[in-house]
Amino acid sequence: MKTKFFSYIEKLKPTGIRSVLMIVFSVISISLMLILGVVLYFRFSNSARQETILSTQKLMEQTGENLEDYLVAMRQISDAAYYSVIKENDFAKEEEVIQKGMNLLYEVNKDSLRSIAVYNNYGSLMAAEPVVSQKEDPNVTRQSWYRRAMEEMENMHFSTPHIQNLFDDAAFRYYWVISLSRVVELTENGDSRMGVLLVDMDYSGISRMMNQINTSNNGQYYYLCDSSGEIIYHPRQVQISNRISSENSSTAAGYKEGVHKEKFNGQKRTVIVNTVSYTGWKLVGVIPNSVFTHGMINMRYFIILLMLLTAMMLMIVNRVVSDRISRPILKLNHSVKEYEAGEKPDIYIGGSLEIRHLGYSIQRSYEQIDRLMKEIVLEQTERRKSELDALQSQINPHFLYNALESITWMVEGERNDEAVFMISQLARLFRISLSKGRTVISIKDELQHAESYMNIQKIRYKNMFSVEFDVDQEVCSYCTVKLILQPILENAINYGVSGMDDCGEIKVTGRKQGGNILLSVEDNGMGMSEEEAGLVLTDSSRIHKHGSGVGLVNVNNRIQILFGKEYGLHIESELDEGTKVFVCIPAVPFTEENRKILEKGHLFSKEEIADKIQRADTYEKQ
Repeated sequence: MKTKFFSYIEKLKPTGIRSVLMIVFSVISISLMLILGVVLYFRFSNSARQETILSTQKLMEQTGENLEDYLVAMRQISDAAYYSVIKENDFAKEEEVIQKGMNLLYEVNKDSLRSIAVYNNYGSLMAAEPVVSQKEDPNVTRQSWYRRAMEEMENMHFSTPHIQNLFDDAAFRYYWVISLSRVVELTENGDSRMGVLLVDMDYSGISRMMNQINTSNNGQYYYLCDSSGEIIYHPRQVQISNRISSENSSTAAGYKEGVHKEKFNGQKRTVIVNTVSYTGWKLVGVIPNSVFTHGMINMRYFIILLMLLTAMMLMIVNRVVSDRISRPILKLNHSVKEYEAGEKPDIYIGGSLEIRHLGYSIQRSYEQIDRLMKEIVLEQTERRKSELDALQSQINPHFLYNALESITWMVEGERNDEAVFMISQLARLFRISLSKGRTVISIKDELQHAESYMNIQKIRYKNMFSVEFDVDQEVCSYCTVKLILQPILENAINYGVSGMDDCGEIKVTGRKQGGNILLSVEDNGMGMSEEEAGLVLTDSSRIHKHGSGVGLVNVNNRIQILFGKEYGLHIESELDEGTKVFVCIPAVPFTEENRKILEKGHLFSKEEIADKIQRADTYEKQ
C-alpha cells in the first residue's frame, strides 16, 4: 500500500498542481476564445456568403430581364412577319407585297436581325430578306430548326447558337445566329399549305449581355444553356468546344430556380439558376467556395490576432492565480517526497482548511501504513490457504464406502487375492491423498494416486472399460496440486463410459509445453454439447448425478488459487464422440523449497518459472 501511495505521488510530479491549474485555466480560457472566435467568424462568413448570393441573384435577374426583352423582340418580329405580311397575302399573286413587307421589317430591325425566310412544306424557299441567293441544296428539311417546327407546330422554337448556313454572302462572312422557327399557313393561288417561318437573330446581342456580367476575376462566372443542357453562351466556350474544359450544364439544366450546392471536378461551389421565359433556357451563375473565403481573409486575420492577444493576457493571469493556489500544495508534496526518501520530516500543514486537513490525514496515514501492510499480507496468505483447504476438504467419502463394500463382497466370496489387491490399492490411494497434510505433491505421486483409483474402479465396474497412461517421464518431476486427476477420472467413468459394454476407453496423457505442464483425460463416451461443456466450469450450482461431488469446478478453483487465474481446466466435448479435459499448470520443478513456497501462497511469475526450469536442467546435466 505504501508503494502504491508513493507511485501516485510520483505520477503527479511530471505535471504538478501548478501546471495542472494553469493548464486547466488556460484551456478553459482558450476554449472560450476559440468558441467566440469561431462563432464570430462563421457569423460574418455566413453574412458575407448571403450578401454575395443576393447580389449575384439581383444581377442575374436584371440580365434575365434583358434576355427576355431580346427574345420578346424576336417573337414580335416573327409575329409581325406572319400576321402582317405572310398570312394576309397570296404568294402567287402578291409576291412583291410580301417581299416589300419583309424588307420593311428587316430594315427596322437590321441592327439585331440577320435574315427572315419563309419555306414551304417541301423545304423550298418562298421568300427571304435581305435578298440574297440561297446556297446550293442546303437541305432545309433536315435541319433541326425546320424539323422541330414541323414536329411541334403549336410552339415557337429557339435554337442554340450556330453559323448561318442558308444564304451566300458576297463578302464571305459567316455570322453566328440564334434561330426562331415556327409553323405558318401559306396561301398560294388561293390554296393553303403549311410552311416554316425562320427569323435569324444576331448572336452577338446575347454575347454582349453575357460578357457584361462576366467581368469578375475571382473565379465567379455566368453561362446560358437550354433545357437539355446544351450551352448557348459560356465564357470558356472555345475551351469547352475543344474539350480542354468542361461544364456541369446538363445537371444545371435539371435544377429548379434558386440556389444549389454541388461539387464539380473536385471543387465545391454554389450554383444559382434563373429560368428565361418563353425558351426554357437557364441562366446559371457559378460561385466557387473560394470566392466566399477570399473576402474573409482580413476578418480571419483580425480574429486570430485578437485571440492571440487575449490568450497571452489570460496566460499571465492564470499563472498568478495558479501560483497562489498551488504553493501550499507544493510544500505539502515536498514534505511527502522527503518522507518517501526515507527521512522523517514533519508533514507540512498550512494553507487553506482543506490542505491543512489533508496534511493531518497524510501524517496519520503514514503511522498506520506499515502495520496495515503486514496485517494485509498475513490475512491474504491465510485466506488463500483456507480457501484451498476448504476446497480440498470437499472430497465425498462415498467412494470409500463403495470400495469397502466391494472388499467385503470379495472376502465373503473368498476372492482373497482380489481383495488383497484392492486393499493395497486403497491404502496406496489414501497414503497419497493424506500426504502428511500437504497440498502440493509431485506429478509422479498424483499419477500413482490416479492409477490406484482406476485399478479400484476397474474392479468395481468389472473391467467394463480400459485405461491407458501415456505420460512423458520428464513431467513426473514437477509440482502439482494433489487430487486433481481423480475427480476428472471419476467424471469420465460416471458421465462417459459407465453405460458402455466393454468398449469404454479412458486415456491419460502428460506433456511439457514450454513453461507449462499439460495433462489430459480423454474418454470415448457419451460426450456433451458445446453449450453444456461451457457451463461445466462456470456454473457451480449444477446438480451432480453421480461422482464425488467435488466436480471439475472444485479442481479448477484449487489450481487457480495455487498457481493463478491463467491456469486451470479446459474442456472439449462432442455428443456421441467423447470428452477431453485438459489440465494446464506451470512447470515448477518439484523441490522441497518450491513446495513450501507454493503452500505459503506465493504465485510464481513466468520469469521465475523459466529461471527454476533452467536451474533444474543445469543440475540434471551436472
